[in-house]
Amino acid sequence: MQDAVEEVSAATLKMRMLRKLACGNKYEKAARTQGASRIAGVDEVGRGALFGPVVAAAVVLPPDTRIRGLRDSKQLVREDRERLAEVVERKALAIAIEEIDSETIDRVNIYQATRLAMAAAVRKLALAPDHLLIDAMRLDLECAQTSIIYGDSLSISIAAASVVAKVYRDRRMCEFHEIYPQYGLASHKGYSTPEHLAALERHGPSPLHRKSFRPVAQAPLPWGNPDPLPC
Repeated sequence: MQDAVEEVSAATLKMRMLRKLACGNKYEKAARTQGASRIAGVDEVGRGALFGPVVAAAVVLPPDTRIRGLRDSKQLVREDRERLAEVVERKALAIAIEEIDSETIDRVNIYQATRLAMAAAVRKLALAPDHLLIDAMRLDLECAQTSIIYGDSLSISIAAASVVAKVYRDRRMCEFHEIYPQYGLASHKGYSTPEHLAALERHGPSPLHRKSFRPVAQAPLPWGNPDPLPC
């Protein structure tokens, strides 16, 4: 119990710290001083979920764009995320989204799947970027890159990608909820909540659960599934 309290406290302290960070154009301006003109922010959502794809978005905003209230999607309520995603879609010069499915995640691991999603999103942009601002990661792309710790709380371009990716993935989870209503995906979006864990215990994993993630691998097999889960 003490460990759980300390974990919650650490998460709360981190969220308070993130809220104090200013999300602006500092990194975009720095890239432009180096000669960049088409700067893409790149971020992902769903990395820690037990179900479904990891989703990445890449967003190219016009120079000196300002969007009031835009920041890391995790710090926004759903209504604000959806409103801000619409603003980003109106203002952006280019947006691309890519998802990597649970089967691929299980095969290559979540870190590599995240990198694949990010790189694919960048390649899909209608306007090829000449500089990438990425949240705490580097990609195997021949393009200038700046990896920024807590980038989705510091860079407006990365925050825009975070919001776009989050809104897209949440809608996908609501679509999957219609197929697998027993897991409650519409409420927890596939993350490891008590509700989701209880549903895994009752029903076993679906075909779209990430079998390489421990809570899924330890869940009982669903009726009629003869194939063992990976260790």
